[in-house]
Amino acid sequence: MSVINTNLQALAGARNLNQSQEMLGRSLMRLSSGSKIVNPSDDAAGLAVSEKLDAQGKRVKAAGTNVQNAVSYVQTADGFMSGMTKILTRLSEIAILAKDVTKNSSDVELYGQEFSALQDQLRATIGGDAATIGGTGDVNAPLGAFNGIELFGEKTNGLTVTIGQAVGQEMTIGGTNLRDGSMLALIGQDNAGGYTLALTDADAIEKITAAIQDIATERATLGASQSRLELVSSTLQVEFENLSSAISRIRDVDVAEESTQLAKYNILTQSGTAMLAQANQSPSSVLKLLQG
Repeated sequence: MSVINTNLQALAGARNLNQSQEMLGRSLMRLSSGSKIVNPSDDAAGLAVSEKLDAQGKRVKAAGTNVQNAVSYVQTADGFMSGMTKILTRLSEIAILAKDVTKNSSDVELYGQEFSALQDQLRATIGGDAATIGGTGDVNAPLGAFNGIELFGEKTNGLTVTIGQAVGQEMTIGGTNLRDGSMLALIGQDNAGGYTLALTDADAIEKITAAIQDIATERATLGASQSRLELVSSTLQVEFENLSSAISRIRDVDVAEESTQLAKYNILTQSGTAMLAQANQSPSSVLKLLQG
């Protein structure tokens, strides 16, 4: 039907051209942003899933940081105890040397000075108040500390570390209390500030040997915790990688595929423009009928 007022071909051409231009614009936005989901309408369900996965990934990353800090805590404690083992070994060596019958009282006194100095170092590292370790004053700022947390005090429940992104994913690092038992026998003082264990005591070597065993046991316990923490850290890294991969599949644009779409819509836009121009010329043929 030949009409003047309504150009159906031009209307259809304009509609198709608008759709092609809209799709071309979306393709350009995807390629320029690198994101497959430019508007929520592009993939509403995918956007919701990716947001949840992204939040989970951030929790996993935070848990990984917690675990690494816990590993540093354990390594610091073990480092101090390694130093204490060397001190205890030297104490046991001094105790044996002091029993040399060829040493005179002055020699033994010199050994005793070193023995007391090493006890001072142990006491300063372990710390504690006078009610716990004796003496005339508290050791409120022990050397054995990590970020303000005392390493060798009374921690009945230990330290609880978050090792996962969900509620309840935790582990406990047992407390390392060196202010009692065998170690207390070495660093304990009387009310006058003198050490209750002297170099010349008959049971000095026995008590030092017991303290060495105590330190070895505590280090083994911490070593087990560190082994688990390192395994957890590796697992969290893998979990974070998998979450990132899942988010990428939902959100990230496939450049090769989208480039193909861009070329397609670019051609459709150009051809649509040409056809719209052609459709706009259709009514002019009606004039020939009028001229006739």
